[in-house]
Amino acid sequence: MRACVDIGGTKVAVSLSPADDAPLLARRTEPTAKTGDNDAVAVQILRMIDAACAQQGVDPAAIACVGVSTCGPFELHDGMVELAAPNICGGLSGPSRGLPNQWRTAQLEAPLRRRFTRLRVENDGVAALEAERRWGALQGVQHCAYVTWSTGVGVGLCVDGRILRGKNGNAGHAGHSFVVDDDSGAQCGCGNFGDVEALVAGSGVEHRFGQPAAQLMAAAHAGDAAALQTVDALCRIMGRMLYNLVATLDLQRISLGGSVFWHNRDLLLPRLDQELHAHLAPLTSGVELVPAGLGERVGDYAALALLD
Repeated sequence: MRACVDIGGTKVAVSLSPADDAPLLARRTEPTAKTGDNDAVAVQILRMIDAACAQQGVDPAAIACVGVSTCGPFELHDGMVELAAPNICGGLSGPSRGLPNQWRTAQLEAPLRRRFTRLRVENDGVAALEAERRWGALQGVQHCAYVTWSTGVGVGLCVDGRILRGKNGNAGHAGHSFVVDDDSGAQCGCGNFGDVEALVAGSGVEHRFGQPAAQLMAAAHAGDAAALQTVDALCRIMGRMLYNLVATLDLQRISLGGSVFWHNRDLLLPRLDQELHAHLAPLTSGVELVPAGLGERVGDYAALALLD
């Protein structure tokens, strides 16, 4: 039996898997722990794994390995991953973001490794990319990316059939890149002002416009002119980030997921596609933007994809 863990800025999900081709079992979700000591997320995961085992009548000692797909960025301390995640660690940008802690990092790998010797931790963009290449919309594609538009903005990258990770496992954090000269004062949880995540992520939309992203999208779906204008502006920013990925890495296909995108894909996908293909046809012609083949379950299967 293996445990699959998906950590986001909003929620943590834990599932069990007896085999690669079996359905995920005993899925549990909770809001991501953000109070107490900075090992709170790791403690939460251990408790949730135990609860999932109890639900299935499985001895927790029978968990052979654990895959953790998590938002980042990462810092390495004594070779172990700690999360410097803007939507979890309140010490990165200070009190203006309203997170109830002053963590600069959240311990993750070290507390889990004390119990599980077979453990793999990857950035959630990388893990989702592996899942999409294995079971989803990126099968057989050698030059591709997975992009999540959710509480944050994350990316996994693959060029020449090789997944990119970087020195600390942080390759693909394009959500913290800049695509406009911004004077809106929009601050990301990482401390940046005016990066992509601050401007378009679910957390950023709520801070900028005073309403949840879901509410804004619902108004746009209903034909509200002001909401549609805002959505167009969000898609210009996200579309430019996608263009930058294509221009830099010469990609064939980008798979898109995450709660903001997935629940509004009929509204967002054509706008993103139009923005991407409005620039430099020799680079963008034939590039495909597609919804994630694994849909809303991409995070669960991302963790499973880490377990070989």
